[in-house]
Amino acid sequence: MLRHIGRKRNYKHNLRLAVLLCFTAGMVNAAGFFAFAVLTTNVTGHAALLAQKLATGDLRSARMVGLWLLLFLAGAFFSSFCTGKIGQHKRFGYVVPIVSEIVILILVGSFGYTFDQSIIKTEYFAGSLLFAMGMQNALVSTISGYVVRTTHLTGMFTDLGIDLYTLISASPKNVLHVKKKIILRLVIIFFFLGGGIVGGYAFLQYKYFTFYFPAVILVIAMFYEAFRIRVSKMVRHIRIQDRKTIAGT
Repeated sequence: MLRHIGRKRNYKHNLRLAVLLCFTAGMVNAAGFFAFAVLTTNVTGHAALLAQKLATGDLRSARMVGLWLLLFLAGAFFSSFCTGKIGQHKRFGYVVPIVSEIVILILVGSFGYTFDQSIIKTEYFAGSLLFAMGMQNALVSTISGYVVRTTHLTGMFTDLGIDLYTLISASPKNVLHVKKKIILRLVIIFFFLGGGIVGGYAFLQYKYFTFYFPAVILVIAMFYEAFRIRVSKMVRHIRIQDRKTIAGT
């Protein structure tokens, strides 16, 4: 799911990635809005907000929104830098960005109760979540070959509309491929919205501790990958030994 890149990657890997990380992004987006009144995955909306603040002369707020845009960009750059330095095709090229996101979510969950609606605190908390979502979006885009994006739906709805038209106009031999694309789009949309509903409801119940939940999901994903790799190696080793034993007899 996380480590397969390029030719080794298949449709099922992208589906699993979409289910897990789109749900996580939806939770963070909704919980961030409840907690800090900021949509932490909505770069397009922040660009419009920046224009509005500049037009009205609210330079203090404009600086804050501009900082958020830069932090999302910085998160994407940091994720790509880490993956590039470790190597996209290395097994654990995704570890540093994922661990960094986990740390940010835990810190926000631990210190969110200090939020007092001041501009400074809003910059810190919302900005850190935007940085984390920038990392996640860049990582998922890189891993999936730019097929899955977990932090926004504008492109997904656009692509879904295009795919739906393609489905009714495609030749019979291309129908299956188009259907797979539509299913993937729907999975991304559904789990992002589902994560948002769960994140919003959880925040009403558990407040800032809600940010621990997506962090736990990411931890499970990392250990699942490591465990699955070890099991695959073990099974492969046993099969090789069995073949040698059979050949020897």
